Amino acid sequence: MIAAHTPADVRAAVLTARARGQRVAVRATGHGTFAEPTADTLVIDTSSMRSVLVDPARRTARVGPGATAADVVAAAAPFGLAPVTGTDGTVGLTGFTLGGGHGFLARRHGLAADNLLRADVVGADGELITARADRRSGLFWALRGAGGNFGVATSLEIRLHPVRELFGGVARFDRGLAPHLLQRLAEYVQPDALNVSVVTERDAVAVRGVFVGGADDAWRALAPLFLDEPLTDDFRTMPYADTFTIGGTAPRRFELLRDVPVDAVLAVAEHANAVEVKRWGGAIARGSSPAGHRGVPFSVTVDGDLGALDGHVTGGTFLNFCKDPARTHDAYTPADRDRLLELKHAYDPENVFGVGHALLAAEAVRGLAA
Repeated sequence: MIAAHTPADVRAAVLTARARGQRVAVRATGHGTFAEPTADTLVIDTSSMRSVLVDPARRTARVGPGATAADVVAAAAPFGLAPVTGTDGTVGLTGFTLGGGHGFLARRHGLAADNLLRADVVGADGELITARADRRSGLFWALRGAGGNFGVATSLEIRLHPVRELFGGVARFDRGLAPHLLQRLAEYVQPDALNVSVVTERDAVAVRGVFVGGADDAWRALAPLFLDEPLTDDFRTMPYADTFTIGGTAPRRFELLRDVPVDAVLAVAEHANAVEVKRWGGAIARGSSPAGHRGVPFSVTVDGDLGALDGHVTGGTFLNFCKDPARTHDAYTPADRDRLLELKHAYDPENVFGVGHALLAAEAVRGLAA
């Protein structure tokens, strides 16, 4: 493993790996790392590159690859701004963004990848490359959803959003209400400002969510899910940092759904620790980067086996939540996958960045070289 403190360190590490005939993997915060240092893989540790520079006038932030979501939220909050993050403040924002990046602001402002404005990366040949919409546009497109395949990020510039009020939390209901809450989630039209899910747990069914706006508007948006009295309810006005306390479901399996098969969800919930069904859509569906299957309206996260849901899922997944690297291609539409592979051959034909969620399997690269 090589610890990198500057872009020059990253470049030197990539060149070292090339000289040794090794592949390159990156470790920043440790979330989503699939590789350990081996004879075949050099791990570059970017955890110390943790800078966050906020430009409140432009509503942007320059973020180092070691910065966590909580780091960026804390830096942006004094200006009334926030990035698109996930539900865990300890996750590195760079890996989250390059993998797509779904979070509580995504239905309102798009995925984190959609809010990437610029990326500085060290490519497979050791070159420090700047990619943005008007410069290396193909690479810029690819980085917004499959970024780990194209280089080691040394800095990202991301868009921030004004967040004056948030209303969110968790409410738990009697477990017997699970079929009703799942059906209501499937049927009612949510405003883009609301990101909400229904979670079947062992002893209750929970509603988790965040509304971008004030309490009155939030309760109107949440009303179809609160027709029954909750057992507990901690929905409240909160700063963005408090959204990290709402929690998520461990994604042992993450799949996409075109509808909500209530009976199948309930059957799986009998054996799983938790099953979370979430509505996507909103600004997510309007994005143009290769992150995910944007037209699919629902996801299901299972902390357990897929079971009865197996016949209902689309076969697609989302890179940030994909635990099985062999399913990397399932995170993209066929058209996006084909374009990503073309760009991969152009920017990294030897598959230097071929660890973890790799677009090119090692066997395929050897076949191309034969």
